[in-house]
Amino acid sequence: MADAGLDAVDRTIIAELSRNGRLSNTELAARAGIAESTCLKRVRALQANGVIVGFHAEISPAAIGLHLEALITIRLHAHARGDLRRFQAYVEDLPATQRVYFLAGDRDFLVHVAVPDAAALRELVSDTLSLRPEVASTSTSLIFAHAAGSQVL
Repeated sequence: MADAGLDAVDRTIIAELSRNGRLSNTELAARAGIAESTCLKRVRALQANGVIVGFHAEISPAAIGLHLEALITIRLHAHARGDLRRFQAYVEDLPATQRVYFLAGDRDFLVHVAVPDAAALRELVSDTLSLRPEVASTSTSLIFAHAAGSQVL
């Protein structure tokens, strides 16, 4: 971030919004030590420059009936750019998918999924992912717990 042309005020705004994306402009301005109008301009500039790419609600999967989370690593047979993009788009559209990571190394993708139970996970891995012709192998790890890091980049 040092080369992104951000000053200390921008970094403060980013840090505060990373911790709480629901801060009012008034509160954010106070924490950054700037006028509200300046704060609003700064946030809009950070959005326009692609530094702030969105705001979202963090939903508890368990609270909506998705009691089992897992990480699935996937290795494909072929690595043509088009094949990788098509497979990634396919996985991103699966209802269970929380996040998709495209990897370097011996695995091509890491997919974080949330499902109701073990039967749904088995079906996802065995009857959905593993049956795809481009999939060479999968490996699944259950998530017992997870916590966010500082989230400030």
